[in-house]
Amino acid sequence: MAKSSLERFRFCNFKLRTLLDITQAINRNEPIDSLLNRFKKLLSKELNIGKFTLFSNLDGQWRLWLDYGVTEQEYSMIDIEKDLLHFLEIEITVGEDLGHLKSFDFIIPILKDTNVIAYVLIGDVDNEKIGLSPSIQHLQFIQTLTNIIMVAIQNRELIKKSFEQERIRKELEMAAKIQAMLVPSAESMPKLKNIKIHPFYMSHFEVGGDLYDVGYLGKNQIYICIADVSGKGMSAAMIMSNFQANLRALFNNYKKNSLRTIIKTLNDNVIRVSKGFHFVTMFLAKYNLRTGIFTYVNAGHIPPILYDFKNKKNIFLTEGCPGIGMLDNIPKITVKKINIRNHTKLLCFTDGLSEYSIEGHSDYGLLVARRSMLRFDLNVKETINLIVEKLSLNKENAKVFDDVTMLGVEFYPQED
Repeated sequence: MAKSSLERFRFCNFKLRTLLDITQAINRNEPIDSLLNRFKKLLSKELNIGKFTLFSNLDGQWRLWLDYGVTEQEYSMIDIEKDLLHFLEIEITVGEDLGHLKSFDFIIPILKDTNVIAYVLIGDVDNEKIGLSPSIQHLQFIQTLTNIIMVAIQNRELIKKSFEQERIRKELEMAAKIQAMLVPSAESMPKLKNIKIHPFYMSHFEVGGDLYDVGYLGKNQIYICIADVSGKGMSAAMIMSNFQANLRALFNNYKKNSLRTIIKTLNDNVIRVSKGFHFVTMFLAKYNLRTGIFTYVNAGHIPPILYDFKNKKNIFLTEGCPGIGMLDNIPKITVKKINIRNHTKLLCFTDGLSEYSIEGHSDYGLLVARRSMLRFDLNVKETINLIVEKLSLNKENAKVFDDVTMLGVEFYPQED
């Protein structure tokens, strides 16, 4: 066998053996660092290449994955988008001055489908040992081998992300179930002769940052609360869960806690827990079943609507203070009292409703709520159902981009 034929035969065997070793390493799920070290040893020791770099954007951003025999100055000046992205085929640059690429003799693009996912830059090839012609053959082999390795790494990263996404999905499902247990149902609301309560709750994601609650304050009083944590998702849900626990603890000891005290204590808690990244808007009220006195504080929340069936007017409940957690110390808290003498309905809601918009109406949700409240022929449950119907409040509605919560309370004062 002629010497040149023997060399080609040996090189073919070398390539097949190398490809087999790499594919077996991939099948064994060898760590990425191990695969890259194999690649580095192949180029430097087996192919006698004295200088090379591997750039890739497998993780969505171009970065240097591997280098050998290259100074930081040589590779740090390379701008992938400006210097390399126009190379879609193997380029021999021996003797050319390509600016930041002048230290390299060969540019090897690595493509997946039609997209470039990596570049191998090679310099200082030992031509005395391998010759120029064999080196050109090496380029195609290096391109194929790099493609196998980088696609394997990309697939591995995609699988890893898929497992991570599945883990997060399951955690969100569990969090959603836990939160669902914390959100009061219509059936769990206080059952009172002269008061009817109807809630509506729809989180935008699996978990949400809205809260509503109604509960007893001794024999003759109830509390009414609706709140909204800034932001969305898991962090907002965690803040709200902590907020709800603190609120209920304060109401359980209500004889020692006025509305002002509750607001100040909650403010301190939110500041401590959220570290300034979240705040809470809240409407907090208590109602005396015997006297009909309705006392409230609006802490930066969308003003609830109080409708008097006798006077046929909407009243907006605005008095109070800034949102909870906005300021280290709330300078003034205004507590407002209203004597509810007539048949009256109250609608509290979060900004998922008030910010619902359609073309030409940025506050369409608020407009629908106000008009629906003016319907004197509808009780509070029917009012909420009408709002849900008119705005098509469901998970499939693309116009809904936040949690939507409504809490309706209807008062039937005893006649004198």
